[in-house]
Amino acid sequence: MIPEGCVSRYKVERVVDKRALLALPTPNVTPACQKMASLLMWSLFYHVSVFGFASTTQTTAYSCSLLGHFDPTFQADGKFTIAGLFPLHYWVEMSYWNYTHKPADAQCLGFDPRAFRWAQTMRFAVEEINRSENLLPHHTLGYRIFDSCATHVGGQRAALGALNGPELVQSPLCSSAAPLLAVIGDSGSSQSIVVSDTLQPFRIPMISYFSSCSCLSNRDKYPTFFRVIPNDDYQVKAIVQLLQRFGWTWVGIITEDDDYGRYAVQGLLKEFKSTGICLAYYEMIPKVYDKRKIHDILKVMKRSTAKVLICFSGEGELFPFLKEYIEQKITGIQWIASEAWVTASLFAGSEFYPHLGGTIGFAIRQGHIPGLGDYLLTVNPLRYPNNSVVQELWAALHGCSMQPPAGRSPVSPELPSCTGSEPLLEQYPVYLNTSNLRISYNVYKAVYAIAHSLHNLLSCEPGKGPFQNSSCAKTTSIYPWQVQHYIQEVSFTVSGEEVNFDEKGDSIPSYDLINWQRDTSGNIKFVNVGLFDGAKDAGKELFIEEKAIIWTDNKPEVLVSVCSDSCAPGSRKAFRRGEPLCCFDCVPCDDGAISNQTDSIDCTPCPEDYWSNAARTECILKAVEFLSHDAMGLALTVISIVGSCLTAAVLSVFTHHRNTPIVRVNNSELSYFILLSLVLCFLCALLFIGEPTPWSCMLRHTAFSITFSLCISCILGKTLVVLAAFTATRPGNNIMKWLGPKQQRVIIFSCTLVQVVICAVWLAAAPPFPFKNTQYSRSKIILECSVGSSLAFWCVLGYIGLLACLCFVLAFLARKLPGNFNEAKYITFSMLIFCAVWLAFIPAYISSPGKFTVAVEIFAILASSFGLLFCLFAPKCYIILLKPERNAKQHLMGKGKS
Repeated sequence: MIPEGCVSRYKVERVVDKRALLALPTPNVTPACQKMASLLMWSLFYHVSVFGFASTTQTTAYSCSLLGHFDPTFQADGKFTIAGLFPLHYWVEMSYWNYTHKPADAQCLGFDPRAFRWAQTMRFAVEEINRSENLLPHHTLGYRIFDSCATHVGGQRAALGALNGPELVQSPLCSSAAPLLAVIGDSGSSQSIVVSDTLQPFRIPMISYFSSCSCLSNRDKYPTFFRVIPNDDYQVKAIVQLLQRFGWTWVGIITEDDDYGRYAVQGLLKEFKSTGICLAYYEMIPKVYDKRKIHDILKVMKRSTAKVLICFSGEGELFPFLKEYIEQKITGIQWIASEAWVTASLFAGSEFYPHLGGTIGFAIRQGHIPGLGDYLLTVNPLRYPNNSVVQELWAALHGCSMQPPAGRSPVSPELPSCTGSEPLLEQYPVYLNTSNLRISYNVYKAVYAIAHSLHNLLSCEPGKGPFQNSSCAKTTSIYPWQVQHYIQEVSFTVSGEEVNFDEKGDSIPSYDLINWQRDTSGNIKFVNVGLFDGAKDAGKELFIEEKAIIWTDNKPEVLVSVCSDSCAPGSRKAFRRGEPLCCFDCVPCDDGAISNQTDSIDCTPCPEDYWSNAARTECILKAVEFLSHDAMGLALTVISIVGSCLTAAVLSVFTHHRNTPIVRVNNSELSYFILLSLVLCFLCALLFIGEPTPWSCMLRHTAFSITFSLCISCILGKTLVVLAAFTATRPGNNIMKWLGPKQQRVIIFSCTLVQVVICAVWLAAAPPFPFKNTQYSRSKIILECSVGSSLAFWCVLGYIGLLACLCFVLAFLARKLPGNFNEAKYITFSMLIFCAVWLAFIPAYISSPGKFTVAVEIFAILASSFGLLFCLFAPKCYIILLKPERNAKQHLMGKGKS
């Protein structure tokens, strides 16, 4: 009831004092007055300008009357009245507005037999409850059913029609509680938003049977809204799990242009981010039919590489779009239907199957309503002669036109006439099929939810009630907000299913997975191939019987819809700039990295001692490379042994001919030392062949340096002796006494000792050690001997080089001294070869890869050893063995006979 202050404060014209459409639960509160007055003024404007409704004219008696009429399609009186809003028609033709004359009523067109069955289900449930002795005994439910025309405007019009009441209402009703306690509806989410906003100021609860938008779960905005259909958030999760199950990562989305579609897309995109699914395109079907816009959408669909299309739309908005889709003969697209149209009988005709066959989607769980089929058969034009909607039903089912009462136009003058006595047979599945009830079952549950709530309200014990001071509602004056409280707490079982609402007004989420297949008559049948139960644990909600599914184009195999083919193991994704993450190129992993999974984002580097196989799918141990006894190692081994044997042979020749002048004149003792050291030089090359070990690494470098130092020291001693011998013939020169055998041994020992000391310091401070070189080659491990101390290594080589240079200089100075056999010449050549070999060794050693580094070092040792052997001893062996006549003292000292 509107308080006195409300009318006087806002001075609403043409509204009598104390007139109220509905009673407010909290009278005498200024915000409530403000909201009521605002709503009344808006309602006045809306009714007069659009639908011909008006508020009451001012009278002395407190009464209400309507200037326009919007009668319910069906109505029945009862103790408690509820309203039902159903889209008996699926589009509206608006009249022309020129703002100078009252516009004609909007025309609802496109009769929907399925929605008509929903309305009859509400009537059947109410009548069944009224007959029940256990539910609402001694009380009856009344109902008023309106056509919302599946539009926002139609829903608003129906809601206001339900609020306004009968044409003439006397003052007792105007001053009492609200005659309307609850509303069942509407079908579409956008319509339900409008209706909920309209009912909210009066706190009238509404229970929707088909509005699934997640936005309606917002209790701050829609506190009086309930529904027996799951929230779309669950359907979105179900669809995403379906996409993941079949590997569909590249999809398109089409929605109707309203809140239902927009919120569904928001939910899908949110889920896509965490699942790797990408959106190829997103289009909205225009609310007002626009052929050019629809053709633009179809062009996008045909041009896109996405073969899976998710569609959130009502059947009314989708019907003209699918008509154009079929006319353009588009095939090869796997449709995923939302619950709003996946079981729509409007699309069950044979003309849809070639293009929509194989469609899959989630539908509301079905239920069984005993007796509904028989009740539907009782509806006919003879029983309701003045009901135009029943006549439209008859025209739709029988393809005829009812003869209207005098003064009214026929339903469709182009169709043959019918009498209304034609039988309703089972060949009219759109209306009579009760074996697959889904939305009708939701309507049935919604009616029973209100009935059980009222029953609980009436069963309240005084002093134990839920309201202020533990009070109960007055049975003679029940307010809608009191019914709302009981709806929130209601819990009952119908047809074996438990029905209740959570704190957001939502019901338990559960869906059937439907597949469109062809029946024997060529029409589409909706086959149940799985289910989604949101009450189960995460990851276990979806069950699919894949073998029962028939896919698009009547194919048994799953269609592929990806932007890029999966990257096989051994490669990684390389995302394309400016494109979705599902669009990528497959790039093989780099050497030393692997990927052992499909669609890897990155390649994993192998550990240091491992390398990737040829397929880049696993890490294998790197090949360890060192100078082993392979072909190269064996060749160097043979050369080393041949060199040592050849040196031993020369030593034996010298030993056998030790008393000959050529041996004796060249200081046989030094020659023996040189030959022995050369044997050791040849043999030390063998230490460089084979797997490096700590001992072999230390021995190979020290043995090489000491033996070569010994050899060069002996040659140095020989050079000094030669130089001294040829200069000792000069008068007064007594140099030979300083280069006797003892002095020569001291020189050799001293020079060799210096190298021994260097090697000892080297081994003590930083000895050579085996080292796995992974830097030079990434694909293999080069096992080599690290020198430990580079300074010590180069000191060893430098000392050998110093001795060789000193020997070369002294021999070079003595090269032109007289004598048939001047050994200084050969020493000069031997030192020249020695220095050349080791100078060439340095860059070759540094630049050689892997085991070739060791091979170069061995080659330098062997080459320099052979150089010394041949330069120093080949001429002498030639004379000893081939020219014995020249092995005479006269020839050596006096140049022999001319």
